Amino acid sequence: MAKTWAKAPSPCIDICKFRDDGHCIGCAMTKPEKKRFKRLMDKSGKRAFFVMLVDRLQDRGRLDYWTRMYRRRCERKERPCPLDKLAAAADPEREAA
Repeated sequence: MAKTWAKAPSPCIDICKFRDDGHCIGCAMTKPEKKRFKRLMDKSGKRAFFVMLVDRLQDRGRLDYWTRMYRRRCERKERPCPLDKLAAAADPEREAA
């Protein structure tokens, strides 16, 4: 079984323009958050980071674009996409099926 969280690529989608009150217009992370993600090693820390980021992107109306670009990034790096795990956790009936 793939270690989805351990191998999760950074949520950065390589736009890196910090115009939104210090948040990147692509991934909505701040510079310190980008550095912090690189140091996260445990599953619970990375999962919590993604949950926080997805909520922030949803609030800013950028979740759909970011999701599409992040899935491409995972495919390019040939890594399992952690967004699938988040979706399954949010919808327990789907996981049981």
